[in-house]
Amino acid sequence: MFSGAFPAIFNAGTRRGREFRLWSRRLCVSALEITLAGSITLAAQTPGPPPAVPAMEQVMLQDAVSRALANNPTIAQAAEAVLRAEGLLQQARAATMPGVNAFYTNATLDSGRSFNGVIVQPRNQSTIFADLSVPVLAASRWAAASQARDQIDVANLSTADVRRQIAVATAQTYLAIIAQRRQLEVNMRARDAANAHLDYAQRRLAQGAGTRLNELRAAQEVSTDEARLENAGLAVRRAQEALGVLMAANGPVDAAAEPTFDIPPAPAIADETAWMAARTDVRLSIATQRAFEHVWHDSHKDYFPTATVALDPQTLAPSGAFTSSRSWRLAISVSQPIFDGGQRKGLAKLREAAANASRFGQVSLQNQARSEVRLAQETVRSTERALVSIRLSAQQALEVLSITNTAFEAGATTNLEVIDAQRSARDAESAVGIAEDAVRRARLDLLTALGRFPQ
Repeated sequence: MFSGAFPAIFNAGTRRGREFRLWSRRLCVSALEITLAGSITLAAQTPGPPPAVPAMEQVMLQDAVSRALANNPTIAQAAEAVLRAEGLLQQARAATMPGVNAFYTNATLDSGRSFNGVIVQPRNQSTIFADLSVPVLAASRWAAASQARDQIDVANLSTADVRRQIAVATAQTYLAIIAQRRQLEVNMRARDAANAHLDYAQRRLAQGAGTRLNELRAAQEVSTDEARLENAGLAVRRAQEALGVLMAANGPVDAAAEPTFDIPPAPAIADETAWMAARTDVRLSIATQRAFEHVWHDSHKDYFPTATVALDPQTLAPSGAFTSSRSWRLAISVSQPIFDGGQRKGLAKLREAAANASRFGQVSLQNQARSEVRLAQETVRSTERALVSIRLSAQQALEVLSITNTAFEAGATTNLEVIDAQRSARDAESAVGIAEDAVRRARLDLLTALGRFPQ
């Protein structure tokens, strides 16, 4: 009963098998085409060798500060305030100088005007006249010119203070490069030590004396140090880019060598008058307060009268019957404000308030300057003492690492103690770099507080 059905099933299975083999063959061809296309695409997108990176410029601290002061656009922008103050002074002085104006007019009528045959008003007449005025009494204007001179001094000192800020920022960035580079060196040595420990663990495992656990612990420490090394390298590059921006250079700039900051002797630090006068911010505050005082003390000149003398020569062509071809007029005008509703009194109070606020700000700034000097001195002493202790701790950590390595090789301890000792040595070296940077920055802060940086 199955004799007719079996061949039909067999034939159907054979046909399906052939279809499956054909579909598989097509699938393989398609996969091969995709693979070849992907290979060609990857080959086309494979980048060539990277271009040669030019060597990074290295500068000393003094050169970096000099170039920043010469090229930084922020200083040039601040210097424009001096030009603006000079323009305001020129405007204020112009109000106290003589003024001359010349005028020309031409009038044409529909017809000339005459009386009994005499031309009274010509049909076309040209007039040339001038106006010469001289303020002979202008107390408020003279005061404004004197006050504008004070603003030039303020603008110059403001520019000098901006120069100080740029110089300090440049020095701090320079020190940041040195500090971050030190951290990079510490992490590099830690990575090398971890690699050495990993090689030792792999050799022991290959010899059948070690364990996979020891190898993984050592490999984990290498991976951690690699990540720390990358972060430290990026921090160095960021500091180098920041120094290039401050110097207005077309690219990053590297620090060439560690600078030295000579601290002045104690008598020079104790001479408050000398270092207070050397600080540009204090000098700027004094000049600003003096300018406000000047404006306030000149408030009484607003009550003075104003007198002006004006001379007006005139020429007519042609002249009329009742007008001369050449004439002149001399006028003297005097004005005295009598009542203004208290406007001048209110303006004087505003000027007094501004002068008092500026004086209080000056006192606050001087107190802050004294505090900065005292704190900078104490910071220098404290960081120097801390640096001695941290260096001793780093030496002790290296000795611990050496002893731990010897004990591990002798089989007296595990690699956990080795890894812990490596981390402690790395952290101790890193702390030394941080402490050295703190000492350098403390000395820079002291010189800045004393007005000795930049020179």
